[in-house]
Amino acid sequence: QLVESGGGSVQAGGSLRLSCAASGGSLENINMAWFRQAPGKEREFVASSWWRSGFTNYADSYKGRAAVSRDNTKNTFYLQINSLKSEDTAVYYCAGGGGGGVRAVSYPSWGQGTQVTVSS
Repeated sequence: QLVESGGGSVQAGGSLRLSCAASGGSLENINMAWFRQAPGKEREFVASSWWRSGFTNYADSYKGRAAVSRDNTKNTFYLQINSLKSEDTAVYYCAGGGGGGVRAVSYPSWGQGTQVTVSS
């Protein structure tokens, strides 16, 4: 089970750190990712992390201002977003398992989402 937290309302230019806590299994050997979904839009890729190589990947709109990380001792996956923009407003979902990558269908496990609202 994946449970996100850390969302909220923030002004443009601010930062947030989203957390994804896992229970019932270890994240250490799991490919993980973050996706987001804005109202009326498709769910879209934000960032991913491959457990074996440590490689991370980011959507173009997040490159240079977002970072994913893992704390295996806490069994938690994080997404740090800086320089937030109003267009970042969305529900952010944590996803895990499967083959990794940018496609949502690759991940069998999902959290319930956490709302991020950025005001300008």
